[in-house]
Amino acid sequence: MYWEKRLVSTDRGVFEIFQFGTGTPVCVTHNYSEFNHTGDAFAESFTQDHHVILVNLRETGNSAKAIEPYQLSMIEAVVDLESIRTELGFEQWTFAGHSTGGMIGLLYGIYFPVSLSSLILVGTAAREYTFASERCIYNVNHPQNSLMNGLMALLKSPTLTESKRKSLSQKRTELSLYRPERYADYFSAGIQKKMSAIRLNFFNRELSIYDITRQLEKITANTLILCGRHDVQCPVEFSMEMSEYVPNNKLVIFEDSNHYPFLEEDKRFKEVIEQFLGNSPLTK
Repeated sequence: MYWEKRLVSTDRGVFEIFQFGTGTPVCVTHNYSEFNHTGDAFAESFTQDHHVILVNLRETGNSAKAIEPYQLSMIEAVVDLESIRTELGFEQWTFAGHSTGGMIGLLYGIYFPVSLSSLILVGTAAREYTFASERCIYNVNHPQNSLMNGLMALLKSPTLTESKRKSLSQKRTELSLYRPERYADYFSAGIQKKMSAIRLNFFNRELSIYDITRQLEKITANTLILCGRHDVQCPVEFSMEMSEYVPNNKLVIFEDSNHYPFLEEDKRFKEVIEQFLGNSPLTK
């Protein structure tokens, strides 16, 4: 299925979005992914009963460029999302973020609580996690750290052929699957995303000082925190920690998942999502 492309002109610039589905609005983005009409596996988890807005952040796709480096920060991404929400005419929407998208979601909940009727956070963290946990694959003491870092470095190259990019991306993703041998089953939808090197490089610097744990109490939206028990990117202890501080939340751990519970346990994932959103009315 192909997603409908739209350019949204806001007071902060023009942003490229892709839309699919009907129903209550759910906004999805990721800190350094570049989306296109083929969509996104995480975002597709919401399309059956919801109108999903998949956003290309600044410097990705056909969205506005960054004039100053600070415009690549996560808090700037939140302000950009707010300008898109306003332009689209939604009084409130659900924000759903996976991994670094979840970090943006946390900041969204802290700084614009009235704009969110609900918040869904999957496999993410409220503070720096690479140095803090040896269970994280980005930690130097993790046995697969060198392999992961090497793949990430190669994927930043602007000269990669599409076939080479696809091969490297598969190897990288397999490191974050509980059952890597099932990669072909999970990723068979023809989705073709890219990675924004400029946003990833900025994020890697921003991550070193990232810690919003003390501000989590400001989140007032109904919040769903989901994580795979075996997550090697944002280990499950960080989701447990968030659940201790976010006032109104529900934590669900997927026992047979790594970093992608929406694929590895897709049926249960959708059931949990719909049970949660069914009790979270949105307005436009």
